[in-house]
Amino acid sequence: MPNHPMEEIFHPQSIAVVGASDNPRARGYSFIWHLLEHGFEGKIYPINPKYSEVLCIKVYPSLREVPGSVDYVISCVPASAVPNMLEDCSNKGIKAVHLFTARFSETGRQEDAELEQRILKQAKKGGIRLIGPNCLGIYYPKEGLAFGYDFPKKPGPVGLISQTGGMAGGFIQLASLRGIYFSKVISYGNALDYNESDFLDYLAQDPETTVILMYVEGLKDGKKFFDTLLEAASTKPVIIIKGGRGRSGTRAAASHTASLAGSMKIWETAIAQAGAVSAANFDEMLDLAVSFCFLPPIRGQRVGIAGGSGGVGVLSADQCEEAGLDVIPLPTEMREELKSHGVPIWDWVGNPIDSSILSGFGFSGTSMLQTMSKNQEFDLLIASIYEGTSTRKKDMLSRMRDEVNGCIKVKEESSKPLLVVVGEKNLSSEDHNHWRWKEIREVRTKLLAANIPFYPNVGRAALAARKLIDYYQRRA
Repeated sequence: MPNHPMEEIFHPQSIAVVGASDNPRARGYSFIWHLLEHGFEGKIYPINPKYSEVLCIKVYPSLREVPGSVDYVISCVPASAVPNMLEDCSNKGIKAVHLFTARFSETGRQEDAELEQRILKQAKKGGIRLIGPNCLGIYYPKEGLAFGYDFPKKPGPVGLISQTGGMAGGFIQLASLRGIYFSKVISYGNALDYNESDFLDYLAQDPETTVILMYVEGLKDGKKFFDTLLEAASTKPVIIIKGGRGRSGTRAAASHTASLAGSMKIWETAIAQAGAVSAANFDEMLDLAVSFCFLPPIRGQRVGIAGGSGGVGVLSADQCEEAGLDVIPLPTEMREELKSHGVPIWDWVGNPIDSSILSGFGFSGTSMLQTMSKNQEFDLLIASIYEGTSTRKKDMLSRMRDEVNGCIKVKEESSKPLLVVVGEKNLSSEDHNHWRWKEIREVRTKLLAANIPFYPNVGRAALAARKLIDYYQRRA
């Protein structure tokens, strides 16, 4: 995508951090640290007249003093210092500036909003494009760009456009625990210049991105956004969270990124018509990202559920039906197969499969799952792996490992969509080293290695599956 006007922003050969600091708590320090830690191969120029060196790198008193060219600037100076910095950028021929700098229109003060507009006019006059202000900028692991500590260095196929920076950073770290890695993440804040439509257009054309996630509080140009969204969603899944849905959220959005929220009914209708997928929160967005990345297209609503005891099965059926899935009766041929193996309760077993009543007859939940995977009556499968509390450690470990291996076998032998539920726990510091929770972590590790998506409960798995079904049916 060499001709896209935004492409050069993601491939700088040199970066200046204006407002560099030797204070590890300051952003003028951490942005430099992230570039070094993530292996940015270009030149780094810290800028601050107060220092001679930061993180063993020579510091220059101003951009004018930098001996070479600068492709990209990260601004950590106060808002009042931005005009002078932009003048230096213009004289230096710098074309892109990330304004981490905040306290502009989001404060609600007229003088701050006026300063923001003066900065925009100045940047346009100097041929400078702006990201922000009031944002954390770009995370691009392939090029060594990052804005948070301990971000994964491994790239992936998911792009994230987020008006909030802090929540985007937390999402990046949590997503890696579910096997989701990122092509590019853009925190864009007040969207003074480049806005949500520009970034969406870029990721829609980006060959490194196959799934696009968005968190949006307000739109700079509604028509442009929905035209861009319609085009993007025609080629890639686009999952969107709308912030500022209610009165309190609208007020919070205005003070966060100076965004004005509109009618949610109009928003939801437009999102659906564009072919994008709405998410209520970051948990649901993560479930959907996992589903789109790891599952084949889900074409129908008929679900087979295996694993857990009777009560678990009842609740699983309820949650699947509430999400809009069809928990069909166990097909006759599966009952006949149980009968042929001498299972006396062959006419009692149903869907969901109650593992507890079959275990005494040589059948497990995953052995039934394998049978379901070969039956054309089912469009998708949900397997529940629960640690249980009434079995000995040795028996529980053996059962859980058998269940994981059974899920992996289904994945290897069938193209049918398989979602796995592994219970999520809120643990105290003492619990983390308990053998029970160590085994659950091992289960998740094995599922990730096999590219099998897992979810903390059946309700979230079912809701994600239903939204995928709706998406693929619209595409069809």
